[in-house]
Amino acid sequence: MKLSPSEEGLLEGRGGKGASRAMEILAALGRIHNAADMVPVLSVQVSGISYRNIGEHGLAFLEEWAGQGSKAVVPAYMNPGGADRKLWRSLGVSADFVDKQNRVIAALQKLGVKPTLTCTPYHAVPRPSLGDHLAWSESSAVCYANSVLGSRTNREGGPSAIAAALAGCAPRHGLHTDEGRLPTTVVEVRCPVPKAADAGALGYLIGRLLSHDPRGGIPFIRGVEPPADKTREAWLKALGAAMAASGSVGLFHLEGVTPEAVDAGMILMAAAGRHVPVESLEVGRRALFSAKGRPNVVALGCPHASLDELHRLEALLKGRRAKIPVWVFVAEAVRAKARRSGLGGRLETLGVTIIADTCIVVAPLAEMGVANVATDSAKAAFYLPSHQGVGVYFESQEDAVEAAVAGELGKAQGAAAP
Repeated sequence: MKLSPSEEGLLEGRGGKGASRAMEILAALGRIHNAADMVPVLSVQVSGISYRNIGEHGLAFLEEWAGQGSKAVVPAYMNPGGADRKLWRSLGVSADFVDKQNRVIAALQKLGVKPTLTCTPYHAVPRPSLGDHLAWSESSAVCYANSVLGSRTNREGGPSAIAAALAGCAPRHGLHTDEGRLPTTVVEVRCPVPKAADAGALGYLIGRLLSHDPRGGIPFIRGVEPPADKTREAWLKALGAAMAASGSVGLFHLEGVTPEAVDAGMILMAAAGRHVPVESLEVGRRALFSAKGRPNVVALGCPHASLDELHRLEALLKGRRAKIPVWVFVAEAVRAKARRSGLGGRLETLGVTIIADTCIVVAPLAEMGVANVATDSAKAAFYLPSHQGVGVYFESQEDAVEAAVAGELGKAQGAAAP
């Protein structure tokens, strides 16, 4: 693999021990993936930072790297950690856990990574543009950047993302290349997909379908389009997040949406090796339902919600106070905007807690007393049973909010159980 003179210099230690280590990681990955060279990246997003996931060994690794003196040379952002840094006490998180989580964040800050603590950096920082090369690592963020924004990023691991931040580049392979972005399968959708939860069920089915494809999973999706109103972004986030969870999909081409599909749709379709139909979402909905008791909370914002989504939640509540607590997860930048506008306070009076810095998937739910949740997130519904032992009522946002207000599951929710 060819390295530029400046990259060779980093490898030889001219940028400090930490940057040399970064280039060693990137060069090794480049060789593994037969990359021709490195591509400069405009921003980095680092995942795998919840102390619940990385534990003592991960914390020690980060603190050692942070002590080597090198810093990010491009804008770099953090994925959610394991606790809301302001509300952890009221949410039932232990002081010991928060102390360890804060050490993780401090180590990353020492490396020059900004504590945005969100899986939707495009809600909190300037959005990347068409064709921009990135080194992002959270699965739903990667899928959204590639598929909706038209940027180019592979799904980096936590260490490789940090390495990209310190070196300002990543190996040029996979989704950084034209050939690596060609679809493998055309998916013909033959059923209605009106709501974000429906898009999540569709994404789950597509991801599961492609998870067994030895050529990798890049679908070209036809026969469906996102809503034209303010729920469009939430619908697209849900589709990609579920696909990335169930099938490690980093890019989908949606007819009329993905920039490449808009510009060269027929050419891309011709490149796909097979065509498959999706006739119904019911199998997906049932597979995502795993609850075994009353929900402790209604969890929204996985991926993190936008300000528009908070306004929509207020509209769905219609001034009624929730009897089951509603947790909605956002970037701190979004929570701050909601509070400044008064929206945050209004939602809090209705039984909503706006949670930042963390997410329902990576928070320590057992010590927080959560056994079952109701959610419209297919991503959360996919991960929570296996990662946390938590049961899930997978519902539309409308039904989940109605359940919260009623304090129990209504007929629509009960009918969804397998």
